[in-house]
Amino acid sequence: MIPLWLDPLARLVDAGGVVLVVIGVVAAVLFAMALERWWYFRFTHRRARRALIRRWVARRDHTSWSALTLREVWTQALLARLRRTLPWLKLLVGVCPLLGLLGTVTGMISVFDSLALSEVSQARAMADGVARATLPTLVGMAVAVAGLLFTTRLEQLIRREDQKLHDRMARAAEETHA
Repeated sequence: MIPLWLDPLARLVDAGGVVLVVIGVVAAVLFAMALERWWYFRFTHRRARRALIRRWVARRDHTSWSALTLREVWTQALLARLRRTLPWLKLLVGVCPLLGLLGTVTGMISVFDSLALSEVSQARAMADGVARATLPTLVGMAVAVAGLLFTTRLEQLIRREDQKLHDRMARAAEETHA
């Protein structure tokens, strides 16, 4: 006996097959990582950025080649922490449509298998089977599009943060010399 609150989920799995569960797990991991990156940027990264600017301002030398190289190394290290999960997010986004395609292929195999066993060509059964087989593709594409929107936004945010970080460090160094 399935609890009442799990009934819609059970019907969805029945409609899309086991691959739909795998897509759901991948989507949960993808969105958990996206939430973690948002949380990291919102809270942890901003504190680290302020600490980096304070450390830069505390230096006496801001204009020599070694100072500018050190500033670049520090900023790239900070931005590398921001980019840390980006390759994994891109991988999960790329896997979602492939899993959807896998669900469609396995669904179509089961449709043709059931049609071969029944020895009666039933157009309605075939139409239902095709509709059931395309559900994983739809879900995989929907998850991929949502993940792609987030990864694109994260890349844009990282580029903007790189520019802002260099500007803030230069401005902070000018203010201390003035």
